[in-house]
Amino acid sequence: MKLAIMQPYFMPYIGYFQLMNSVDEFIIYDNIQYTKKGWINRNRILVNGTPQLITLPLKKDSDYLDVIRRSLSESWDKEKNKILNTLKSFYKKAPQFEQTFCLIEQCLNMSNTNLFDFIYQTILLINDFLDIKTKITISSTIAIDHTLKSQDKVLSLCQAKNANTYINSIGGTELYDKNIFKQHGIELNFIKSNSIEYKQFNNEFVPWLSIIDVLMFNTPEQIREYLNEYTLI
Repeated sequence: MKLAIMQPYFMPYIGYFQLMNSVDEFIIYDNIQYTKKGWINRNRILVNGTPQLITLPLKKDSDYLDVIRRSLSESWDKEKNKILNTLKSFYKKAPQFEQTFCLIEQCLNMSNTNLFDFIYQTILLINDFLDIKTKITISSTIAIDHTLKSQDKVLSLCQAKNANTYINSIGGTELYDKNIFKQHGIELNFIKSNSIEYKQFNNEFVPWLSIIDVLMFNTPEQIREYLNEYTLI
């Protein structure tokens, strides 16, 4: 059984969905500490040919809380409309604007303002749209010692799920040791996205933006093909 594990990310780039689509089961962390500098509550879209951040505003709270204990701020309704208006302004002439805008509107209009639940539900909606069938499991529902960290926690999750293959994003090459995984009877692979390029109006192509950008310019069928554009190392 092939397994992958990732943090919850807001409207992640296509590599996130490639990883999810490459495995039998995908574990998404809810009991992991929120980090300001990551992609948990923000991502990039195309504005006048350049990347611009869109961000989920959060209630003020301790930066040491897990994602499941953070919530969207009271200003979310106002900020949500700003995001939708930005998408409408800068993507309205994109070939797949109508269906993509409806999908994103559905994602952003969800009533649950818990940060993890909100992101988790948006990922499920996008998976459904792209026909990604991978089983998604929330990390805290798995019976392991959740005080474990990094590689030890990943190995414990793999063993709990009887995984014989663990696939990680390419950024994990410095964090995980293939020999240690092999000692536990698990093959460790890293997924590296191939170069994916599509027409973004008449601009110079900007890679690795949010899945929103990919959806705006490509049909679901085209994106399904992109999901297989990777190399395992």
